[in-house]
Formats: sequence, structure tokens, C-alpha cells
Amino acid sequence: MPQPDRGTIVVLNGPNLNLLGRRQPDIYGHTTLADVEDQCRDHARAHGFALDARQSNHEGTLIDWIHEIRLTCAGLIINPGGLTHTSVALRDAVVTVAAPVLEVHISNIHSREDFRHHSYISGIASGVIAGLGTHGYLAAIDHLARAVPRA
Repeated sequence: MPQPDRGTIVVLNGPNLNLLGRRQPDIYGHTTLADVEDQCRDHARAHGFALDARQSNHEGTLIDWIHEIRLTCAGLIINPGGLTHTSVALRDAVVTVAAPVLEVHISNIHSREDFRHHSYISGIASGVIAGLGTHGYLAAIDHLARAVPRA
């Protein structure tokens, strides 16, 4: 039985995540971004949400998208990629989102190079998921399903 509409979860992926499954598969695995988006869409639908998944290699595009959805989404799942560690501007956009925000990283950024240990997003996110592979996106959807009130 389909769930009632609970709104839209937005999944934003930053630079280089378009190469998921082909770039450093020893770290990020063989699952493609299209596969992740399909899995997330099915998982969100099972919880009564629509899913809007987007990826850009451009910081300004990600910021524009955040401005677009900041007051209307049920939740934001963001994997900022390398911008995690460098972008105050992205952080300043994310802080304006009225809904819960979950930061997701496929690898455990805390067990990698020192520069990856700092995130500009973590301190303003509702939660952080790192190191669960692409399953982290599904765990984020599960969390939002519990955190977002039923319509």
C-alpha cells in the first residue's frame, strides 16, 4: 500500500560524484551515481517521500539549488564531496535550510588524509553519516522518515 505524500527529500551530490563507480572504486565502490539515485528514489517512495536527486561539479550551482529548495523540502541529504572541506559559501547556504539536513560521505573521511577531517557542514547538519558506503544515503532517508512528521 503506497504511503501518503510526505513531501520531497532532496539529495545533492557535489564535485566528482558523477564519476562514482569509476573513480577510485577501492575507496568509493563500483555503484554508480545513477544506481544510488534509483535506490534512494525507491527507498524514499517506500517511506512516502518523493525524491529530487541532483549532482554538480560547480559550487555556485549547488548553492543555487539549496536556495531553491531551502523552504520547501522535507529534508536535505548532501554529499558535498571535496567542498566539504573548503566551502564556507556552501555552509552559509546549507544553514538556511528549514528542514533537517544530513551530511553523507561514502568513505570514512576521518580515517583518510588530515585535510578531510574538517567539515564546514558537520557543525550545522542534523546528523553526519560517513563510512557506510552508498548505504549511507539509505540510512539518511530512514532517519528522515523518523524525523519528519507524517502529513
